[in-house]
Amino acid sequence: MASTPRATAAPGRRTAVRSDAGARRHGVGFALVAFAFLTAMAFSTVPTPLYPLYMARDGFSTFMVTVVFAVYAVGVVVSLLLAGHVSDWVGRKKILLPALSLELLAAILFLTGTALPVLLAARFVTGLGVGMITATATAHLQELHAAHRPQASTHRFELVSTGANIGGLGVGALVAGFLAQWVAVPLHTPYLVFAVLLALALVAVALAPETVEEQFVRPAYRPQRISLDHGDRAGYLTAAAGAFASFAVFGLFTSVAPGFVAGTLHHPSRVLAGAIVFVVFGGAATAQSLTARLSTAAKRRLGQSAQAIGVVTLVTGMHTADLPVFLAGGVVAGIGAGVLFKAALGTVAALAVPDHRSEALAGLFLIAYLGLTLPAIGIGVATLGFSSVTVMTWFAGILLALLAVVALSGRRAHTH
Repeated sequence: MASTPRATAAPGRRTAVRSDAGARRHGVGFALVAFAFLTAMAFSTVPTPLYPLYMARDGFSTFMVTVVFAVYAVGVVVSLLLAGHVSDWVGRKKILLPALSLELLAAILFLTGTALPVLLAARFVTGLGVGMITATATAHLQELHAAHRPQASTHRFELVSTGANIGGLGVGALVAGFLAQWVAVPLHTPYLVFAVLLALALVAVALAPETVEEQFVRPAYRPQRISLDHGDRAGYLTAAAGAFASFAVFGLFTSVAPGFVAGTLHHPSRVLAGAIVFVVFGGAATAQSLTARLSTAAKRRLGQSAQAIGVVTLVTGMHTADLPVFLAGGVVAGIGAGVLFKAALGTVAALAVPDHRSEALAGLFLIAYLGLTLPAIGIGVATLGFSSVTVMTWFAGILLALLAVVALSGRRAHTH
């Protein structure tokens, strides 16, 4: 009889040991996937501080820079529509590993030359990889966090996923600008460094635990469905307009802003170009984390106000050729854009029923990436006939009008 408790207790201890080991394994996996997510997002902004070098070396105009940038956004949208939702069926790693491989392929393409066709191909491939990674890595991190700390709040997950996603965009530009400024072969060394980091990211994801059991009977494949009608059409369109406005600011700083700083403001430093992008996205990521406890409506109001003040300050810095004023405007605009986009995500997540949540978010991201692309292309086209300062003034006026529409629509939706 004395042996019976020992017989039942031993499996319990083994189960506890297995449970603890599994939790630790998921904790390590959380760190590995966060590293891979950060690396992939950082790689997507590596060309940003290098655009002035491409312009000087191969005679690219501001318009051609925006075309190269737009091709990246097209790749992201195509990937979001075709593959952003597939990891729910096949597993997170079976999407993350091919996506990181695409990023590594893009780095190799960048290393082969600086001709325009090569840049276009490399940026498109980068976009395809990022579109697959963004939603998949976010979901993977959430599941790994829940398995590692099942009783904990989601604050760590939200902080890390935001830092890897939005913060990573700033890190890539900063690292690339530093390397381009201080090491040899500035149009190759940053890509070589990130090729190594992406290879390590592939290993990291391969070692991380899978969190989704593959469905052997899968639903028939279809591209991600897009819909704008999710119970409150006006509320959804208000959120979508806010996302468009937010990404318009992000697109400005990841496409044409470095050229403006080097040309209009006469500061050609690659480190400076990367640092400006870093502080804009760093401000956005930090503000998203610090405002986590605010209501969605409060976030929307704060984001609109900060973005409006920042854009006006930024244009003032261009008119006065004052770099500190330009930089301050960029930081404040980045903070506003980050908070406004988080409010848009919160609105859509609350509006959509669970069965259509990915559909609703896909529509939001599609409109956001149109905001990333269309204003940047418009700025590039306009600079063919007008000065940069004039074009940026127009951009600020249109963006302020859009923010006013978002504010009025949000107020009406709240009162109804």
